[in-house]
Amino acid sequence: MEKGDVSDSEGKHPSDSSCYATEDEEEARIQLGPKMSIRQHLEKDKDDESLRRWKEQLLGGVDATAVEEVQEPDVKILSLTIITADRTDLVLDIPESGNTNGLWFTLKEGSKYHLRFSIKVSNDIVCGLRYTNTVWKTGIKVDSSKEMLGTFSPQPEPYTHEMPEETTPSGYFARGSYTAKTKFLDDDNKCHLELNYTFDIQKEWAK
Repeated sequence: MEKGDVSDSEGKHPSDSSCYATEDEEEARIQLGPKMSIRQHLEKDKDDESLRRWKEQLLGGVDATAVEEVQEPDVKILSLTIITADRTDLVLDIPESGNTNGLWFTLKEGSKYHLRFSIKVSNDIVCGLRYTNTVWKTGIKVDSSKEMLGTFSPQPEPYTHEMPEETTPSGYFARGSYTAKTKFLDDDNKCHLELNYTFDIQKEWAK
């Protein structure tokens, strides 16, 4: 969530930008063809055996007769789990509003950890789901990161995605309170969640 390296001195607060990515956050995008629903994907080229098997593998056996003609995927980020060898897993439910109240969690300085997200996808395929995270300390941006999560088809059970391992910074100046903004966007640049929260880095894990 933060690597402790000061990338610039912007005084931009997480609430200053909209849920949709700005030009400086996103690279130029490829123009894609017309979007098709799951039913259209399943019915197109249905006589081609190799394509049919590939689509069934991608879609996880979705029943075409049960799929509505819905063009927009419904993506919900259900929970965030902080995983570290230093303590038991910390599971945090994510509010649908994307706004947490007060201090959300505390990290121990100099600790290795990684994040696990639980993601529920309904209605249609979500393509190119990606995670962006920006962290501020006393109004100064100290970290910005991106991670491609992948393409997900709808299924009854949530997906889980684990992020690469990170290490919290350590030392006197690393300790204290941070604010952060996390976004989950897809290939259409639609933001499925903007999460604003506050966390601390301290000498020890919170009890």
